[in-house]
Amino acid sequence: MEENSVFIRTFGDYPLIRIIDFLIYSRDFDYPITEIASNSNVNFQTLKKLWPKLEQDRIVVSTRTMAGTTLYKININNPVVKKLIELSNFLCWEYSEKAEKEQEVPA
Repeated sequence: MEENSVFIRTFGDYPLIRIIDFLIYSRDFDYPITEIASNSNVNFQTLKKLWPKLEQDRIVVSTRTMAGTTLYKININNPVVKKLIELSNFLCWEYSEKAEKEQEVPA
């Protein structure tokens, strides 16, 4: 089993957190919602229940349609998303600093 990200370890292993974590991590790419569900390890039916709110709050945006399938990505222009990305980066930094200190051997 894959180790959870610092974001998931901090906020809990819940479907919405897993979806946001995946979208932040993969923010340079767009995906169909089936792949977002799969890559987030979230049941597709669960994602379908959460998705309308993510769209309504402009957390996600559709980017294009490919072969009749709509692709989506996280909306990096949304101020809330900007803060979530900033928070995710901060948590990673803090975690790596802590891990580094734990590795140090006293002289």
